[in-house]
Amino acid sequence: TSAVAELDAAMQAATEERTSSKAANTQTIADAKAAQTAVEQATAVLKDFYAKSAQATALAQSAQSPAEDAPETFDKPYQGLLPEGGNVVSFLEVVLTDFARLESETSTSEATETDSYDKFMFESKKDRALKENEKGHKTAKRSDSEQSLAETDEELKLTQSQLDKAVAYYEKLKPTCVDSGITYEERVKRREEEIQSLQEALKILAGTDLS
Repeated sequence: TSAVAELDAAMQAATEERTSSKAANTQTIADAKAAQTAVEQATAVLKDFYAKSAQATALAQSAQSPAEDAPETFDKPYQGLLPEGGNVVSFLEVVLTDFARLESETSTSEATETDSYDKFMFESKKDRALKENEKGHKTAKRSDSEQSLAETDEELKLTQSQLDKAVAYYEKLKPTCVDSGITYEERVKRREEEIQSLQEALKILAGTDLS
């Protein structure tokens, strides 16, 4: 039916959309995880570099005499300053947080979309089953009606055939049963002839020789 066809089309469209969205979400989550790993590794390398830089600064300052002015570059450990202010490590920590949030939000969105899709498919399949069942009942009912009609028609034909035979038999007996203007003697004679014919028929059936 059209209702079942519409349900099938809606389920197919929902499945295609869910498949596409799932693929995109899966890729986004994988990229976010990979980015977090890369940022964490970069942060670790920079922190190690800055720690060594701090040690070098401290050694350089301790090797100078009090009278000597320390170079401006070595006043404090190098932290990788950015044009906007702050340092590279702090920036990477912000980036790491952003990627972690992207992964979390995408995972939540994927779970929500999956749940909605599963509910939609469950309700649609249930509705489809009900419609198919209703269609089956209608088909069965129509089939039963057609069969009943055929049986009734067959019974009517049989009854009509029996009625036709009864009428024909009545018409055959009518001349002997109904007063058609013939005399009593004629009726007696016909009756005797009929009885004689019946007796002959019985002898034939019994295998009796009539000669």
